[in-house]
Amino acid sequence: MKKPSSKIRNEIAKLQEQLRQAETREAEGIGHLALKAGLGEISIEEIALLAAFEDLATGFRRGKYPTTGRKRGNGDAGPSTAVVIPGANPVSSDEA
Repeated sequence: MKKPSSKIRNEIAKLQEQLRQAETREAEGIGHLALKAGLGEISIEEIALLAAFEDLATGFRRGKYPTTGRKRGNGDAGPSTAVVIPGANPVSSDEA
């Protein structure tokens, strides 16, 4: 039996709210890390900061920086416990 469109709309609305809450939690976590790293004290254009974040994300996706190697429930890599210094060559724990 097919679901009525009103029920599907209600499910979509619930999922959109869950997504909004998850994105808020993730943004708060990233924001805390950015402040801890000192980004709150730097005067920088939003477009330049966004480009830097995109470069950082690309670096993690390509394995440029070490991560914990764990996977989140949705298949994305979990948060890194490594300290990343832009421009520095990452060293694995095997090389240290």
